[in-house]
Order: sequence, then structure tokens, then C-alpha cells
Amino acid sequence: MKNIVLIGFMGVGKGSVAREILKKTRYIAIDTDDLIESMENRKIKKIFEKEGEAYFRELEKNIALWLEKSVKNSLISTGGGFYKVKNLKKIGTVVLLDSPFEEILKRIEEHPNAQSKLKKRPLLDDLEAAKKLYELRRPEYLAVADIIIDVTNKSLEECSKEILKKVKKDG
Repeated sequence: MKNIVLIGFMGVGKGSVAREILKKTRYIAIDTDDLIESMENRKIKKIFEKEGEAYFRELEKNIALWLEKSVKNSLISTGGGFYKVKNLKKIGTVVLLDSPFEEILKRIEEHPNAQSKLKKRPLLDDLEAAKKLYELRRPEYLAVADIIIDVTNKSLEECSKEILKKVKKDG
């Protein structure tokens, strides 16, 4: 089993889809944002506030190197900007969860934990800036993805089945 690396814009459902896949497989779950919060012993929002984005991206780079060297048979959910790490393809099969920006916002707003989900995402404080970031990142996501899954109007189960089928065919 090769690693699966889930990429996509914040709020697209990487964590939720990962949890669904874990119900059906023997993958080990890793969330890069959770790893960073554990290493730093503080929330990502606080890291951004105190040290800034450049420091956070350096932490992601270090996590990526560790994943490449030390992690196998894992399902790796990543933060929205993790796709920029240089060794992404060496970590595993890169699966983009893709959806229009408006659908991502709708998904977050309809989530039972909507307020806490929004609090965890400092980049969504300014929706106009977030949309610009989405428009900048989307072509970059498409360029690095081995597999693209359109998650729009699909259940978690449908997304997870499609990912597993395509990863099996790809790998």
C-alpha cells in the first residue's frame, strides 16, 4: 500500500474524506496540521499570528521530509498550502479533492461545527482574499495532482470509494 496524500483548498473535506477511507481500509491516518500543532504545542492560528506564514511553511517542509523518509501505508491529510512542498510526489499518490469555492464555503457553513471550523481557518477571515487565494492555488493543485476527485455534491462514501478505486488503478 502506497501512501495517499490528500490535497485541496481549506474546507474542501480532506479530513472528513480521510476518516471515511479509514473505515474501509488498513491505512494509518496522518494529518499534517495536527502534527504541526502537536510539535509546536499550539494551534495553527496562533502560529500564523505570532510567527507568520513563512515560519508555518518551514514547519510543513520539515514534516514533508519526515513523511517521505519515515511513513508508509498511510493516508495523509494536508493543510491547504502543503502541496507546495518540493518532495510531495515522493511522499505518495497525490489526490486532489476539487470543488468550486462557493461549494467549499457552503460545505463549511452547513457543517454542524461551522463556527469552530471557521475559527480554525485564519485565511477565511477575509472571503475576498480567500477567493483570490483559491483562484491562485487551484491551477497549481491541478498541476501536482496524480488523481483529481470532484467532491461537489458527493457523499463522503462516494468520494472515498472513487479515491480507493483510482488509487488502486494508478498504483
